[in-house]
Amino acid sequence: LSHIPSWQQEDRERQVRCQVDPALHFPSFSPLAERSMTAQETPTYTSLEHVYAEHTADAMTRYQEIQDRFIKLFDQKQTLVARAPGRVNLIGEHIDYEGYGVLPMAINQDTIVAIAKGGDQIVVSNLDQERYATHSFPIDPSQAVDTHHHSWANYMVCAYKGAFELIASKGLPTLEPCGLQILVHGVVPQGAGLSSSAAFVCAGMVAVLAVHGVTCKVTKAEVAEYAARAERYVGVTAGGMDQAISLMAVRGVAMLINFNPVRAQDVLLPEGATFVIANSLTVSNKAEGAHKRYNLRVIECRLAAAMLSHNLGMPQDFCTSIKTLQGIEPVLVEKSGSGSLVDCAAAARKHLHEAVYTHDEVETALGMSLDSLFKDSEVALKVVSVARELGGFKLLQRAVHVFEEAQRVCEVKAVCESDIPAADKRAQLGKLMNASHASCSELYECSSPQLEDLTAQARAAGALGSRLTGAGWGGCTVSLVPDEVVPHFLKTLHEGFYASLLSKGLVDEADMPNVLFATRAAAGAAVLVL
Repeated sequence: LSHIPSWQQEDRERQVRCQVDPALHFPSFSPLAERSMTAQETPTYTSLEHVYAEHTADAMTRYQEIQDRFIKLFDQKQTLVARAPGRVNLIGEHIDYEGYGVLPMAINQDTIVAIAKGGDQIVVSNLDQERYATHSFPIDPSQAVDTHHHSWANYMVCAYKGAFELIASKGLPTLEPCGLQILVHGVVPQGAGLSSSAAFVCAGMVAVLAVHGVTCKVTKAEVAEYAARAERYVGVTAGGMDQAISLMAVRGVAMLINFNPVRAQDVLLPEGATFVIANSLTVSNKAEGAHKRYNLRVIECRLAAAMLSHNLGMPQDFCTSIKTLQGIEPVLVEKSGSGSLVDCAAAARKHLHEAVYTHDEVETALGMSLDSLFKDSEVALKVVSVARELGGFKLLQRAVHVFEEAQRVCEVKAVCESDIPAADKRAQLGKLMNASHASCSELYECSSPQLEDLTAQARAAGALGSRLTGAGWGGCTVSLVPDEVVPHFLKTLHEGFYASLLSKGLVDEADMPNVLFATRAAAGAAVLVL
């Protein structure tokens, strides 16, 4: 096996660790095409058709409006436009930051960043000026992001910083900071779990790289990695899935995204399956509510890994240095000879207790204060303080979710690769999606009353599976619906879940096409010179 790259060997080993149903039958070849992103740069097009296909006509109207506004604002035409899509995660929730693979696909809704050099500041405007005021920032790429006064334009500052950091990391000639004129327009629903923030940062970072003429010197995978890092400047501990699919997506297929290094596989979904996105219209703002929710889960996972290592008899320095639950796998191999995800979940159930862990209990076991453990992260220290107010940490529940959700991703991959009938594939995928939602709701506690109601109504309307997607605590659901059921499904949810929201004026009928819609896998990020 010496000729196999290390990450491919790792994938083969993971196929062994992921236990799948032995009843599945596999053809003699895999329909999954390994897509190494190490040599691919973000594409540049001169036509919208390459990106928008059958939606080109609508896109042309939108792009013309952006160009007209840009000229009005800055007295010149934009040099280029960068766009990056939102995404829907089909399965694999809250496990990317633990090192495990996820299975998203890009959606048609995207964020567009028009850009040109000019002036002596970074001026960031929005096509929707009534909602988003124009902001100006200095050109210094080392500037801090003001997390105490959160602004929509902070994401552009993150993108700007990320572009300079990426170029510096590659040892390329340093970019010369200069004034930039920027106009943004995003149609990815915000707070809906469809990665509007990642689409913004990715588009912004690609735009900055492109206007400096260096997109050809960096790969999609590198941009994805640094975009994920950059988004953390707003105070959210992002995992990397959102940025990876936004950069790497290919029209027509979902993608299994793995990390360390970032890489992707095309996943052919079963025929006759449509995915329908439904917005609960409950907004989940990751940046503003992160310390009590999203970031707290990240900290709980690290502490679960540390406490599980401690209870498995590992030395203190290992327990305090382990960063993710994926790091438990080699420990279990050493202790029991097996490190499968099923074994990891079983170990968590055996060696972690169900009750809330207090700060004192964790600190006593690890022989270190939590303030010392997280001394290098201001965000983590804030989360630790918030957790004390909330009573502590739930470690068993978070660990079991992560291991079992990662196992479900493996099972979805196996089902899609198998040669069982398409109807059986759809049925099995639906069951896995339902199990994923139950785990998100009961173990990871990232659902909401509205999401519970929406998924229940979706199943009653004919969905084979329905689950929350994205960070949770609001946002969207994704439902697997047989093609022939889609019209009835959409009508039923419109007349059921959304009827009262429409009557109360919480959503307008004109907005419903972006609230409830069937979707296909869309293209990834691109530069457009029009």
